[in-house]
Amino acid sequence: SVNSISLKILLFSFSVFSLTPAIFYPFGSVAGDTINAADDDGSSSVIQLLRPFLFFGRRYQQIYVNNNGYLTFNQASNEFVPYSFPARGSQDIIAGLWTDLDNRLRGVVSYRQYTSGNVLTRATRDINTHFPNLNFTASWVFIATWNKVAYFDLTSTETSFQVVLISGRNFSFVLMNYGDIAVTGHPVQAGYDTINSTHYFVIPESINGSSISNLRNSSNVNVPGQWAFGVDGGPKSNKGNLITHYHQFVHHHNVLYPEIILQRCWSYN
Repeated sequence: SVNSISLKILLFSFSVFSLTPAIFYPFGSVAGDTINAADDDGSSSVIQLLRPFLFFGRRYQQIYVNNNGYLTFNQASNEFVPYSFPARGSQDIIAGLWTDLDNRLRGVVSYRQYTSGNVLTRATRDINTHFPNLNFTASWVFIATWNKVAYFDLTSTETSFQVVLISGRNFSFVLMNYGDIAVTGHPVQAGYDTINSTHYFVIPESINGSSISNLRNSSNVNVPGQWAFGVDGGPKSNKGNLITHYHQFVHHHNVLYPEIILQRCWSYN
């Protein structure tokens, strides 16, 4: 309950000088990622998935990693101004941080998928922690990473985040991991939206560029900087999306403490 959580002393070690947040899954050339071309408003080529990904009832065999911070399934997108969710549009969208990014100036956009190894072990552990009683085993993981990417026309800025897709059996999940996020005057949005917006979610405070850096300290699963969602469309996985414990953490001598614990109910219809 909210009361029981608020009575606990929750300490989270955090160094403001860490180069890569501990919540990040492996990424970059050292992890064998495919690197997107340095192209303003560009995208990956079509990526054939090694396992189908179920997203609110639609089963996808392909995906695109768009440089402006979001994933699409049916076609690449060069949109740099985020649609306001619910957009009631014609595409399923997973937005780690949809905004006007420019990897020509600074940073790397990359991706990789896994069907075996330590990454699957970690994903299995994370999902069973965040969604207990599922007895879940990950069989496939897709990691898209935006590492220290600059905003358009703001060469000195750096923004880092990940979108991690995880599936096994008929369950599908999305993790969003946030590192350092630079403030910006560009429109921003984080969350997901489905075709016709039958299901959607906007991470609280993610539509305000002046406070967007707070993403690294927010969570719905009690892990600073991490958000987790069940996205297959089944009742068990979606239950965690409907009633969300939203945690905002604050820095005090390089330690994160919970500041705000809110219980929010979200309606998708």
